[in-house]
Amino acid sequence: MPRTTAAGEPVPVPEAAGEPLRTARPPRQATGLRQRLAELRGPATVPHPMDARALAALAANPGCRRRALLDGAGVDKGALASALGAPANFGQSQFAHQRGNSFEARVKADGGADLVRLLHERLRDGSEAPGPGAVATPDLTAPGPQGRTARTALALREATEAGRWALLDHPMVSLDVAGSPAFLEPDAVVVHPDGSWTVVEIKSFPMVDGSADPAKVGAAARQSAVYTLALERVASMIGRPPEGGGDAAAREGSVTPAEAASVRARVRHHVLLVCPKDFSNLPTAEMVDVRKQLAVTRRQLDRLTRIEEIAAALPEGTTFDLRLTDDGRTPTRPVEELMAAVEAVDAAYAPECLSTCELAAHCRTRSRAAGRVEALGRGVRGELGGLTTMDAVLTAAMERPADDTPTGDPTVDALRRAAALRAEALASRPEAVACR
Repeated sequence: MPRTTAAGEPVPVPEAAGEPLRTARPPRQATGLRQRLAELRGPATVPHPMDARALAALAANPGCRRRALLDGAGVDKGALASALGAPANFGQSQFAHQRGNSFEARVKADGGADLVRLLHERLRDGSEAPGPGAVATPDLTAPGPQGRTARTALALREATEAGRWALLDHPMVSLDVAGSPAFLEPDAVVVHPDGSWTVVEIKSFPMVDGSADPAKVGAAARQSAVYTLALERVASMIGRPPEGGGDAAAREGSVTPAEAASVRARVRHHVLLVCPKDFSNLPTAEMVDVRKQLAVTRRQLDRLTRIEEIAAALPEGTTFDLRLTDDGRTPTRPVEELMAAVEAVDAAYAPECLSTCELAAHCRTRSRAAGRVEALGRGVRGELGGLTTMDAVLTAAMERPADDTPTGDPTVDALRRAAALRAEALASRPEAVACR
């Protein structure tokens, strides 16, 4: 039976070795979802692409139905936040973007030969180093994201079957996110002679004395885990090694050498992080184990509510269309309508969202206005249990019975004990000013 994504996009299906990839025909029922997503973002609005950074942030907060729907529908959250009067205050500066592009171009110079040699040095697996002209660089040009995704899958299969080094510069892979396809573009993917694949992540932050900022490395690892997860899907389509290994099967004659090469594709769980060395523009690299991030991302994405379920629960006529003017810059939709549309979808705000989501400033304002404890952080929210608002917390802390009998609720008892200690401290210092 032909395979498709939940949104109905055709999925490349590998045929026997040596045959071209074909695409499966999307089912009819997927047309309704695509139409509904187009209505949500606006019929004349081009879908905003979802990158791995946004996907990693979504996986880190799977309870946010608002972000899942907006990202799945391709809504430009930055433009939406600006129209709501709460623009995002994060992002990469133009100077940093240019510096990153310049460094990436230097890393990939000479057809990626230096990059592959750098990877070979960090592997330390005793394999033979790639010689001059040993690195293939397949052309990944194709029309549209679906075409590029299919072309990448074909290039990966051909490079795996060839049994030689290959560098795929900015390939495109897809990943199903809550029933909608997300197209992702890693910096590079290296195919090893043994048929394994390594994700390459190129960053412009420095690596000083062999180490970099742990927070930035962690963010790069989470981003790379998303690429690894998407590539595992492609590898599973190409095939997996039979028992005894593909080479053994080829020697026994049960499969051809080309078939043996095609079934041993696998994605390595160590990615190559390339950064500037110290404060120069020379590249250095380290292998980063992303197995933990991969497991977390896979688990969190599985927990995401499917987009069609979220969309079906919305009031009829809900749309996030900004109704831009002909110049494509000025929204004409009344702010009250946009506010009602956004509030129709539940959000799961946390202070961490401020560095990962364009709508975070709006969600923070609404969370504070409603007095929700989520505005204080996930840790505080978890400690307070069933007390979900500031008023409920203050009421539980200040309403103390005369006999001071425990309530049986450890959270309420802890709050009342803290309030009693605070009152005693203030009583011992009459000159102190009580907090308000």
